[in-house]
Amino acid sequence: MSLKHGLLGLLNYSSMTGYELDKAFKASLSFFWQAKTSQIYRELDAMETNGWLSSQRIIQSEKPNKRVYSITERGKKELANWLSLGETHIADAMRVKSAFLMRIFFAGETTTQQSLELLDKYRQHCLEAMQGLEEAHLAISQYGEMVCDERKSMYWEITLLYGESYYEAGLHWADKAIAILEKEAQK
Repeated sequence: MSLKHGLLGLLNYSSMTGYELDKAFKASLSFFWQAKTSQIYRELDAMETNGWLSSQRIIQSEKPNKRVYSITERGKKELANWLSLGETHIADAMRVKSAFLMRIFFAGETTTQQSLELLDKYRQHCLEAMQGLEEAHLAISQYGEMVCDERKSMYWEITLLYGESYYEAGLHWADKAIAILEKEAQK
């Protein structure tokens, strides 16, 4: 997935300001795709240049002016093309590229205590991320009401289920790894 396709997907549901897109993206997609606010605005400009979206500047007297983005027919076609190429992205979903796991692999060069501390931090991160998924459940519920399409929100829930399973697997792995190292430390 690329950031631009995530933004097109959100705009396919409703026109939004950059602020609203940033908020919607972080509330619903950030557990599997992270993007900084500056990246989102850069992509919006590039997508408008490509003709995938259009924007309208709204002048406001009491508040700062805002720009509302809407997906164009060309953008809808790009999104549909990207969605139809699902098979080519399955292999990417199975690849793991993790500097963290590389550190664990070579952790034999450090002390057991350092490794335990690293694994404990990872475990805490998984727990925090799982708590963050509660916010994603709320966002999915809210956006589901906005879109008024239970079928679409069902797919959002399925994606969230992957996130929950991912972090649960991370916790399970960390607990096993910590147990192995604690047993080794007792020798």
